[in-house]
Amino acid sequence: MNGKLLKALNVFARTVETGNMSSAAQELMMTTSAVSQQIKQLEHELGLSLFNRSPRVLTLTEAGELYYQSCIKMLALSESASQQLQHLQNNPSGRLKLVAPVGFGGGLLSAPLQQLISQYEDIDIQLSLSDEPVDMIKAGADLAIAIGPLQDSNLIARHLVDWPLVLCVHHSHLLANEISNDIEQLTKMPRIAHISAEYALTHKATEQSVTLPAARITVNNMQSIIQLVCDGVGYAILPEPEVRSLLHSGELKPLCTDWQLPHYSVFAVTPARDILAAKTKAAIALLKASFAAISLAKAC
Repeated sequence: MNGKLLKALNVFARTVETGNMSSAAQELMMTTSAVSQQIKQLEHELGLSLFNRSPRVLTLTEAGELYYQSCIKMLALSESASQQLQHLQNNPSGRLKLVAPVGFGGGLLSAPLQQLISQYEDIDIQLSLSDEPVDMIKAGADLAIAIGPLQDSNLIARHLVDWPLVLCVHHSHLLANEISNDIEQLTKMPRIAHISAEYALTHKATEQSVTLPAARITVNNMQSIIQLVCDGVGYAILPEPEVRSLLHSGELKPLCTDWQLPHYSVFAVTPARDILAAKTKAAIALLKASFAAISLAKAC
């Protein structure tokens, strides 16, 4: 509600409740003339008199009585809304609409989401998983996890973590039996790649940079790529945190370990608002801490 109107309504209500303008002015720390002007402005906008005025008595007109009843309801609603919004701003609560890539649903979000609902019992989470671009504004999302830089100026990206990529293949694949780090061997076998991401390899010693052979299969979903690799269809560049357990168990084998891949960046993305809700701030903080712990576990 308009701030000026709220002030005028409050002045009117206090004048009615105190019985005169001077008492209302004293209570509101205003001058009597300022109170009078506020009420006259209301009457001008309504086109009706709100008070019967006499030197000693100030009584409500019929219109004033009706307006006062509406006025106290509007002030009560405004106060209630203000308290709810303040609670929302200062206390993590309400439904958090979170959007993330499908691969994050494989366990990367388990710890931060568990912490979020454990620490803040007034928060509920609606998680949507998609590797396709999501219109956050249209979807009404509070927070999205995204890979790489953003182009949309209506969104704000906050860096969460950098994670490694790994070139790997299933242990049953012919490439897994090759002991050579010769990158030429990769030209003989089919490569699988994400439809929106390509990376070059750099030799750790010589810093020579090479581009992998064109992918024979491109997919728009990282979990599907991981499954295809596990099924022995081909080799691929995969996000290390999403396949860490498969690498540790030996189901997947790293390839060409003399070569390195760049890290990929993970961002927390929000609509471009001046103030974030407390629930969103809490979620970003827990995501950052949890993802840092995942990086530390790899380093150890």
